[in-house]
Amino acid sequence: MFTIILYCAAVSGLGVSLFKSRDKTRLVLKKAWKSFENILPQFLTVLLIIGILLSVFNKDMISKLLGAESGVFGMAIAAVIGSITLIPGFVAFPLAASLLKAGAGYGQITMFVTTLMMVGVVTLPVESKYFGRKAAIQRNLFALVYAVCISFVIGGLLK
Repeated sequence: MFTIILYCAAVSGLGVSLFKSRDKTRLVLKKAWKSFENILPQFLTVLLIIGILLSVFNKDMISKLLGAESGVFGMAIAAVIGSITLIPGFVAFPLAASLLKAGAGYGQITMFVTTLMMVGVVTLPVESKYFGRKAAIQRNLFALVYAVCISFVIGGLLK
């Protein structure tokens, strides 16, 4: 129901925009379409990778590596994968949901998503260039500590 309300609000907003200025609305729709075209290849690639990984790693394997019973080892795997992977949030959350359905634990998924969003091993050189090496390393270490803390809390609460 909420989705229908959002779609109605979007269509209404588009109608108001068209009424106020057709030219600006057309320009914005062209820019939106261009953004969609730019995101689509990445999105499809990631969905393809997710599909392949979920078909290669069966439910038992995912439960063994990232399940609640995998404990600290599973958290470490999730932290490493999350820290070195560069995936946008709109792909990370559906991936996390798929992994949960496949048997991953809440703490491990929290670790994966938190490190994915906050710890940037791949982006460290760029971050170091703009903020300085010391600040970039400190930020990443604090983010990792936060990820560990929140993962243990979530993993403990949602057992």
